[in-house]
Amino acid sequence: MNTLKARIVDLIEALGPISVSEYFSLCLSDPTHGYYMTRDPFGREGDFTTAPEISQMFGEAIGVWLVLAWRALGRPEHPVIAEIGPGRGTLAKDIARTLDQLEPALRPSARFHLIETSPKLGWAQATTLEGTGGRFDWVKSVDELPEGPLLIVGNELFDAIPTRQYVNAGGAWRERMIGIDLEDRLIFTAGAGSLDPSLLPPGADAAVEGTIFEVAPARTALMQAIAERIAEEGGAGLFIDYGHFAPGFGDTLQAVRKHRPEDVLENPGEADLTSHVDFAALAATARAAGLDAYLMTQSQFLLGLGLLERAGVLGANADEAKRDEIRAAVERLAGPDQMGDLFKVLAILPRGVSVRPFGR
Repeated sequence: MNTLKARIVDLIEALGPISVSEYFSLCLSDPTHGYYMTRDPFGREGDFTTAPEISQMFGEAIGVWLVLAWRALGRPEHPVIAEIGPGRGTLAKDIARTLDQLEPALRPSARFHLIETSPKLGWAQATTLEGTGGRFDWVKSVDELPEGPLLIVGNELFDAIPTRQYVNAGGAWRERMIGIDLEDRLIFTAGAGSLDPSLLPPGADAAVEGTIFEVAPARTALMQAIAERIAEEGGAGLFIDYGHFAPGFGDTLQAVRKHRPEDVLENPGEADLTSHVDFAALAATARAAGLDAYLMTQSQFLLGLGLLERAGVLGANADEAKRDEIRAAVERLAGPDQMGDLFKVLAILPRGVSVRPFGR
C-alpha cells in the first residue's frame, strides 16, 4: 500500500467514505503525493501521450486557429495568449513558433501565460520553452491572468478535473462513494446523498440498478470563469478533450499507468485518473455567459485547418521513414478509430464571431 493510499484509508476510517470527486482530487492534486505534483507523466517514458507529443502538426493547427481568431476579433492589441494545463510545454512552443511565422507582429504584442499548479511540470515547461524567444509567465489560475482580450487553449484539461458519480440504487440516484472493506481495501459504495432528478438526462426512468451517471460541477465552474472573462474583455477559447457531445449514462472513470489501464482504486497518486468530458454541459455554460459555442470532432477540426496539406509539405523532402512517421501521426490524430472521433473540440467566441473551421 503506497503512502497516499494509506492516508486515504486513514481518512475513511476516521471520517467515513469519501466522494469519487474527493478521491479524484487527492489522486491528482495532493500537494505531497498527487500524480501531477510528483512527476512528468507525458510521452513514451511516462504514462500517456497527448496530441502535441505525437506531432508538431497538432500544435501548428492550434496556432493557426488562434491567428484566425485574433484576426476575426479585429486584431486587438496586447492580447493575453494562455494555455491552461500546458503539459510539458510542447503545445505552447509549437503555438509560439506558428505565430512567429504567420503573424510576426502579434508575437511581440501578445502576453504569453501558462496556467499551471504543478511546480514539477512548470519546470518541465520552462525547459521546453528555452530558446523559443519572447517572454512566458506562469500563473496558477485564470483569475491571475492580466486584463485584456484573452485567447485561451486547453488540451486534455477538463478530463483531469474531478467528476462526481451517482449510482441508481433502489430507485434513487445516490452519490457513489469510496469506502474500505474489512481488509482495508478501497471499495465503491453508495452514499446517503442523492441527485436532484431534474439534473438527469432523458432515459433515467429506464436505467437499471447500478447504472452510473456523472456530473462535474468543478468543470462547469472553470468554464464559467473563462466564459465570463471572455464575455467581459473579449477573446476566444479552444478546448480539446475526449468525451461526448450529449450527456448519457455510464462509468467513464479510468486510470492509466505506463500506457495501460489499471484499477482506479489500486495505486492512488501513481496513475493518471480521468473521466470523459460532457461537452454539451460546457457549451451550455459558455452560451449562458453570452458567448457562441461550437462543437466538432478533432478529425473535423484538424482536417478543416489543413492537416493533410501540412503533412504533404512536411513529407515533400523527407525520406521514406519520415514520411511513414508523418502518415502514422495523421492517422493517430485524425483517424476515426483513433483520436479523430473520440476527441472533441469546443470553441467559444463572442456572439456573431465566426472562425474557421467552425460555422455560424
